[in-house]
Amino acid sequence: MAITDIKEYAHLTAEDVEQLAQELDAIRAEIEESRGERDARYIRRSIQFQRALAAGGRVALFASRNKFAWLAGTGMLGMAKIIENMELGHNITHGQWDWMNDPEIHSTEWEWDTTCPSVQWKHSHNFVHHKYTNVVDLDADVGYGIMRVTRDEPWEPYYLGNPIYNMLLGTLFEWGVALHHIESKKLRKKEKTWAEARKDLRVIGTKVAKQAGKDYLVFPALTGRNWKQTMKANFVANLIRNYWAYMVIFCGHFPDGAEKFTKEEFENETQGEWYLRQMLGSANFNAGPIMAFMSGNLCYQIEHHLFPDLPSNRYAEISVRVRELCEKYDLPYTTGSLGRQYFQSFWTILKLALPDSMLKASSDDAPETRSELKFRVRAGLRESFVDPETGRRRGLRTALRELRSNAA
Repeated sequence: MAITDIKEYAHLTAEDVEQLAQELDAIRAEIEESRGERDARYIRRSIQFQRALAAGGRVALFASRNKFAWLAGTGMLGMAKIIENMELGHNITHGQWDWMNDPEIHSTEWEWDTTCPSVQWKHSHNFVHHKYTNVVDLDADVGYGIMRVTRDEPWEPYYLGNPIYNMLLGTLFEWGVALHHIESKKLRKKEKTWAEARKDLRVIGTKVAKQAGKDYLVFPALTGRNWKQTMKANFVANLIRNYWAYMVIFCGHFPDGAEKFTKEEFENETQGEWYLRQMLGSANFNAGPIMAFMSGNLCYQIEHHLFPDLPSNRYAEISVRVRELCEKYDLPYTTGSLGRQYFQSFWTILKLALPDSMLKASSDDAPETRSELKFRVRAGLRESFVDPETGRRRGLRTALRELRSNAA
């Protein structure tokens, strides 16, 4: 089952958690106080670069009957769409740049280049997902209503299609994001009516019509006799963006170590425990400056979940501080290569297509589903303390290492 007592699982006392919260609050305050022209210049230049890429791609497609022009135009469009969705749309609608008071770069005004209406995204993502991060039955991002990614979800024959749903979601990611607000799981459980869903679908339909009209009517028509090549280029550019966004998001939420939580844990949660849930429920992947930019700095998913409304260009420096806190409190800092994180996510999706009776690990001690109960079966492994000689804390990271050592 998922974690019901996050303090016990993390091997921290209430005082530890309160102190951790104060240190994270201090990081937030320092970043907020230091925001300024350097950050404003970063986002404005990012917007200029993205628009230049998009314009360059459109110009290249006027000669799209030439193979090299088509490849160049498609590549630039794909990159422009990735940057717009990841570094611009996602982060601007989080309110990361509202402090600038620039009406063009404000969460209330930005409408991003994807089929999902920003007004619905801000509710399903900014509010629901970031408030209820990885709380089973509250956070719809735990499987997106179509896949089984934790053993807390009872197995049904429907989940045999997990790998297929995964492939389709990656291919049609922008459409999956658009339909996410419909809350298909609630519809299946009759917790939401079709009348309510139809209201949401009308809003989505309006946005889809604008996107489809732009990508598959207006821009192809502008290139005259090259319209077929331009339409194909737009389709491929959208596909490139879909696969990249899908991979980045999955690598931040479903690798081993991105923990799940119960409603009981959430209902009695303090601010410090909310911080702790974000740290234990998210995962990073290793990236240099270019990959970080192309991922919307969501290679720092832990930092993003801790501070979703702080400027994305500051996550790299925040990550240094967060790592130091993980060292101090002996907490894991879940990260790895992009390939490793995605493989773990894919493996979870693949194996959870099967019923639990065919799986080896228990529901309390599996790579994708762990709880504090895994420590109770081994006496003496769940007490936390500070070594009087070294001053080092013995916490979750040490306990997990000891469990792996004993299992070997």
